[in-house]
Amino acid sequence: MIDFQDIQTDLLARIAASDQPRTILKTPELREVYAGIRNAEDKAVYGAQVNTLKSALEAAIATREAELTAADIAPIDVTAPMDVNAPIPALLPSERGTTHPLTQEIARVIEIFGRMGFASEESREIDDQYHMFETLNFPKGHPARDDYDTFMTVEKDGDGDPLIAPAHTSTMQNRVMRKYRDQLEAGEAIAAVVPDRVFRNEDLDARHEHTFYQVEGVYVAKGVHAGMLIATLKEFLQEYYGRELQVRVNPFYFPFTEPSFEFALSCPFCGGEDPACKVCSGEGWIELLGCGMVHPNVLRAADIDPNEYTGFAFGCGIDRLVMMKYQIEDIRHLESAKLDFLEQF
Repeated sequence: MIDFQDIQTDLLARIAASDQPRTILKTPELREVYAGIRNAEDKAVYGAQVNTLKSALEAAIATREAELTAADIAPIDVTAPMDVNAPIPALLPSERGTTHPLTQEIARVIEIFGRMGFASEESREIDDQYHMFETLNFPKGHPARDDYDTFMTVEKDGDGDPLIAPAHTSTMQNRVMRKYRDQLEAGEAIAAVVPDRVFRNEDLDARHEHTFYQVEGVYVAKGVHAGMLIATLKEFLQEYYGRELQVRVNPFYFPFTEPSFEFALSCPFCGGEDPACKVCSGEGWIELLGCGMVHPNVLRAADIDPNEYTGFAFGCGIDRLVMMKYQIEDIRHLESAKLDFLEQF
């Protein structure tokens, strides 16, 4: 008497282990099963059992063939450049591609600050208004919130406020200070930079983009003063541009720093000696970034005692650094995807 259950269990196991699962349908066991219908006492019942067995084997074979087909296909990086005109689309040689100039320069910025003892953190592309404003001493109703042409989403946070696309990487300042706060008790400083994308509702022109990159820096410890801020920025910029620079600071206002400054540097190309200089227009100085000493309220928001610790913070547009370095006349080139521009890097 044929035991259909034993046969099915055996054949399913052989299918699962076979590289040619469809050949299992030609085994002697199955030929014996098919032939047995002639001598079956109840041909209807026997035929139903045969059909059940055959269906189970066909399903198992289809599954195994799919597994084998998937195993034979090499994974493809869908972000890699493809030769779409080839008879069978194929990957282009990797040496045909280059790293985007902004990516190159962000790596350079991180490398310089890394040698200066700064950790690097990523920002967020969607955040809440608490981190964008309130942790930075912009309470609700503060008029300075209107100075940021912020993109709002229809989705709301737990307080019912629209989520936002951050207008500055300062949105990470509170998180960075909380993440590294234990270092203060160990006698070490909080030192981190946040290079990432930011978004502003700007009118586009040669100097303004709605999406660009900014590097935020924060340093907190005991005895930090403005002279350390100026020395840090000067050292970074001289290393980045590869030459000696003069710097100056002018008083300014930011809610999250006190005192606050606009930081300018001498033109790294003409030193103010070329009236036709495209970078500084012959003025010799370039207003580059905002900075200052971290406001006590910002420290308190991160549960850091401003009576014991002080710090400085700065924010600089990376696109602007790159434009000055390579004398790029239009910021829109950086996001244009024009190969004749990108291939220069």
